[in-house]
Amino acid sequence: MLKILYLHGFASAPSSAKARYFRAALESAGAQVEVPDLAEGDFERLTITGQLGVIERAAHNEPVSLIGSSLGGYLAALYAARHSEVRRLVLLAPGFAFARRMQEYLGAEKMEQWRRAGFFEFFHYGENRPRTLRYTLMEDAARYEDFPDFHQPALIFHGAQDEIVPAAGSQQFARAHPNARLEILDSNHDLLNVLDQIAPKVMRFLLEQIEAVTPTRAGRRK
Repeated sequence: MLKILYLHGFASAPSSAKARYFRAALESAGAQVEVPDLAEGDFERLTITGQLGVIERAAHNEPVSLIGSSLGGYLAALYAARHSEVRRLVLLAPGFAFARRMQEYLGAEKMEQWRRAGFFEFFHYGENRPRTLRYTLMEDAARYEDFPDFHQPALIFHGAQDEIVPAAGSQQFARAHPNARLEILDSNHDLLNVLDQIAPKVMRFLLEQIEAVTPTRAGRRK
C-alpha cells in the first residue's frame, strides 16, 4: 500500500486540525497515513535540512505521496524535487520562498533583532505557548531554492484572503509548472472553512493512484 505523509506547518504539530482531518478521512478510505513531528520535539533548533531528514526517514526512500500545509507544503516541494519516488503532492497554502517570506513577514527590524540575538520568540500553535527559535533556521533556509522544480502531479489550494502566505507565490509556481493544478478559494491561510470542499478532490487525487498500483483480487496469487 502506498504511504501518504502529512507535513504540518511552521510552529504547528501532528495534532493540528488539518492533520487530524485528512488523516481520519484518508485512513477511513484504507490509506496508510503518517504525520511525523517535523521538529522532532526540538523547535528551538528547527532547520529546513533537519525537517527534510525527518521526511526522508519517514518515507524510507519508498514510493510515497505528500500533503503539506504552509511550510510543510514548501518542504513537500523541496523533497519531491530531490526524490523521484514521490508520486503525488497536495499543497495547502504552500510557503514557497520561505526565507524571503519570513523576512517580509517579520520586517527588517525584527529580522535584525533575531540575527543579532541569535534567537527569537514565536507562538507555537501546536503547544499553545511561546517558544524560542534559533536564527540558524534562516541561515539554513538560505541554502534552498524559492520554487522547487518538481514535476510530479500536484494539487495546490490557496486562500484568496491569505495574509500570511499570499497566493501570488502559488500562482507563480503554477504558471511555470503544468503538472500542478491550482485552485484559489474564498478562505484565509488555514483553509479550515473549505476543508469539506477540497477533501473530495484530495481523496480522489491521492486514492486513485493507490487503486492503480494495488493488485486486483483476480490478479493476486492464490
